[in-house]
Amino acid sequence: MEAQLAQRIRLFTESGQVRWEVAEFVASELEALAADGRPVTEESAGMLTSHLMMALTRLLDGESIEKTSADEQIAAELDSHPEAVAGARAVAERAERQLGAALPDSEINFLAMHLAVLAQRPTAC
Repeated sequence: MEAQLAQRIRLFTESGQVRWEVAEFVASELEALAADGRPVTEESAGMLTSHLMMALTRLLDGESIEKTSADEQIAAELDSHPEAVAGARAVAERAERQLGAALPDSEINFLAMHLAVLAQRPTAC
């Protein structure tokens, strides 16, 4: 994993903002994306990393994740990115199985948007 992205994860963990098991889960997911040839760097996946770590942590801490006014618009935009939606649902299933954190549809859609953007970047060498 790129040093800057690994540092982002480490800082979130060391500061107590996310649980170590969440950080490990997210790092594993990023490694899988990189293994598929995706450009997983601080620039391309930093926001994805932060968003997913914080959402999973909030869920594990028992906080609810509220729907936003953008949920319907995001879902509509994802109609042209079914592979990103499938990928996000797979991540959500693994998160529930491994962490016990069930991501709601609104978070799955946000994750899918991140994956769709990542898929549009040139693949890694």
